[in-house]
Amino acid sequence: MPPSTRPDPAIAIAVLAVCAAALLAYFAFAPPEQAIRAPAGGSSGAGAPAAPAQGPVSPLTRPVGLDPEKVRLGRRLFHDKRLSGDGTVACASCHDLNRGGMDGLPQAVGVRGQKGDVNTPTVLNSGLNFRQFWDGRAADLVEQAAGPVHNPTEMDSNWPQVVARLSGDPAYAAAFARLYGRLEGPAIQDAIAAYEQSLVTADAPFDRHLQGDATALSPAAAEGWRLFRDLGCVACHQGANLGGNMYAGLGVMGDFFRDRGRAPTKADLGRYSVTRREEDRHVFKVPSLRNVARTAPYFHDGSVATLEEAVDLMARYQLGVRLDPRRKGQLIAFLESLTGELPADAVEDPGR
Repeated sequence: MPPSTRPDPAIAIAVLAVCAAALLAYFAFAPPEQAIRAPAGGSSGAGAPAAPAQGPVSPLTRPVGLDPEKVRLGRRLFHDKRLSGDGTVACASCHDLNRGGMDGLPQAVGVRGQKGDVNTPTVLNSGLNFRQFWDGRAADLVEQAAGPVHNPTEMDSNWPQVVARLSGDPAYAAAFARLYGRLEGPAIQDAIAAYEQSLVTADAPFDRHLQGDATALSPAAAEGWRLFRDLGCVACHQGANLGGNMYAGLGVMGDFFRDRGRAPTKADLGRYSVTRREEDRHVFKVPSLRNVARTAPYFHDGSVATLEEAVDLMARYQLGVRLDPRRKGQLIAFLESLTGELPADAVEDPGR
């Protein structure tokens, strides 16, 4: 097999120093991982701590403390197209739980067939993310829930319009009166966030491995897990969610955007769109790798069609490594072991 090509030693040393610093910061300053975080104010129930970490990662566990009535109400809202201006788009339209919590498209498609700027992030395990959206502009799922509703490209609506529509539904009126006192925008956000907090895909083979099952990983996946650590992937993809808890620039070891072969777009700005700091250009929230085998296409722009290509590009542009077919196959086997199981009632569409 051809040997791996590596970057200039000085550059490689600098990158290793950055990775080491990230790991040291994680262990020194990160708070204990939470398997779930309640929306702001704690109204949807407190979260449960994840199982003990083994190194910089830990297994997912089912959330506890969520209000089941709010979760059921949020599930109905999540599937309700009346939240969009023309009644054609629901949260579930872009976050299809049968497709890994996203839509399988390079960019989301909203009302009137309008195409968005970025690839839809998965909603699965999103309660573990330290911020929401690729550029981290929302602090939590409660804040995030308002974004698509008011975005003219996505759902093109507003809370007064949504509240007027839902108020005519006796079941909604009764549920909001009982749980929140009244039907209003913040209550809708909180209920949707409670449901999304429940979408934890526990019991993946990798989780069972972390919990002591020596047979949970195939030999290829076990070797892929070793490579994942040895190559430095774990410096950014860490915690119970294997990502979602830090920002990183795309193109540490090469110019991804130049080599991609097309002009930069608004989506490529990353955190710069929020902060307007030049150092945040092309910086994004590190995505979770949970269920990554089911969430193609990849990257913020949806430009990468397959997991094989995504692994190649990450190795090249983030680590400065060229992978031979054997090592790439082992890493993919490990990534496939991160596919977990949703709660039994998560996909049920409660209808109207």
